[in-house]
Amino acid sequence: MNVLAVDIGGTHVKVLATGQKKRQRFDSSSALTPRQMVDGVRVLTRGWEYDAVSLGYPGMVDSDGPESEPVNLGHGWVGFDFQEAFGKPVRIVNDAAMQAIGAYKGGRMLFLGLGTGLGSALLTDRVVLPLDLGSLPYTPSESINEYLNKAGREKHGHEAWLRVLGETTGRLKTALMADYVVLGGGQAEHVDPLPPDVRRGHNDDAFTGGFRLWLDDVEPHDRPPSPAWRVVR
Repeated sequence: MNVLAVDIGGTHVKVLATGQKKRQRFDSSSALTPRQMVDGVRVLTRGWEYDAVSLGYPGMVDSDGPESEPVNLGHGWVGFDFQEAFGKPVRIVNDAAMQAIGAYKGGRMLFLGLGTGLGSALLTDRVVLPLDLGSLPYTPSESINEYLNKAGREKHGHEAWLRVLGETTGRLKTALMADYVVLGGGQAEHVDPLPPDVRRGHNDDAFTGGFRLWLDDVEPHDRPPSPAWRVVR
């Protein structure tokens, strides 16, 4: 089976399929509709062979697909028939969850995606629990998401942003009893030094996660074969 993984972001839509060497991308925007996304992916992947599709969606997802409209994209995502549009079986998960699955190396892992928004997920024993930790308040006037996303870093300055990130990851790790924390997303490259028990994810984690949703033989490092991933809705 060849799998096409699509990582839908507020800045870019990125794609890669098993058997392909180079990922492709096109610009996203606050006006991007699901039909435009599908059409853009089809253009980029013309000539690629794939049997199934994984979508990392920047919002809440239930068993029927997107549960709410995304903050940083256009409208029409809830109720859209992605399987009909692609003409292939489609599995949709929260984008942070898909990245987290790709970064997982065993134990109890907390994933924080630092980008246009703040994504989060908790993983243990191949069970994925998507979270919305960014909605928690940091100050009376700002949520964790508003402080730690890209705009928050630009507003408060790098040093303050880095300090708050370190404090927040430590508190969340303790509260959720995680063994370690993985930072993903475009802002993760600015985290230096890394807080204790925190590592930086890889640019291709979202694609690895998308492949793992379908392919049992794409395993976390140093782990024996086990049942497929289960994403808790």
